[in-house]
Parts: sequence; C-alpha cells; structure tokens
Amino acid sequence: MKTYLAKEGEIVREHILFDASEAPVGRLAVRIVNALRGKDKPTFTPHIDTGAFVIVINASKSVFTGRKAEEKEYSDYTGYRSGLKTTTAKELFKKEPERLIKDAVWGMMPHGRLGRAQFAKLKVYAGAEHPHTAQKPTKITLEK
Repeated sequence: MKTYLAKEGEIVREHILFDASEAPVGRLAVRIVNALRGKDKPTFTPHIDTGAFVIVINASKSVFTGRKAEEKEYSDYTGYRSGLKTTTAKELFKKEPERLIKDAVWGMMPHGRLGRAQFAKLKVYAGAEHPHTAQKPTKITLEK
C-alpha cells in the first residue's frame, strides 16, 4: 500500500464554524489548529495546505480554566527602550477577546511559510454575527 500525498488540484476546502461559548481557550485552539492544518482529515499531508477555512464566533464568551485569567500575561513591545507592555488575560479579554484565541492558535501553528498561509484562513469574531453566511459553514460546538 502506498502513502497518499495530496495534490493542489484535489483539495476540497470547506468552511467550519466554531462556537466558542463557554469553551476553554486551549481546548478550542487545539480543535481550530487541527481544522486549519487539515489534521482532522484522512488526506492530511504535512507539506501541503489541506485544511479548511475556520470561523470562530462568540470569542467574548470563551473562558480560561483555573486562575489563568488573573495570572497569564500577554506582552507587547513598542520598539523603544522600556517599551515592554504587559497585560493580564483578564484585561486583554475585555479589550480584544479575538486576540486571545488568535494568540493561542498561533502558538500551536508551525512558524513558517506554510503555517502563516494556514493561519490566514482563520477569522475570529467577538459576537455571534459574521459575514460568512454565504459559504454555509458547518457548525461545531465544543463541550464544556
């Protein structure tokens, strides 16, 4: 039996909609990464983008387990001396809930040309509305 390798013309991409309501951020990120990379399909090929387009709604309703909301810190660097700004996950969650999910997903993606191309297929929205209804995405709800 030969190993199957996907070819660019054979790839069929679907749209997957994840509802992040009451879902732990880390568990949600694992499912998103597997869908973006195509690891949830039998046609997965490591060096070719076989993944789906992923839409995440209700990012503002996702949760952290334990004390991560108070203790986890996110840092930004302005480029100037003493320009390192750190904020807790709780503060960042109030301002930009989409960034929490994007940062968690980006940390699990391969950091190369292919990983950046796969990450570009991710769209995250804080509320329940999204402009991708014409693509008829398959909805996936995670357990608590």
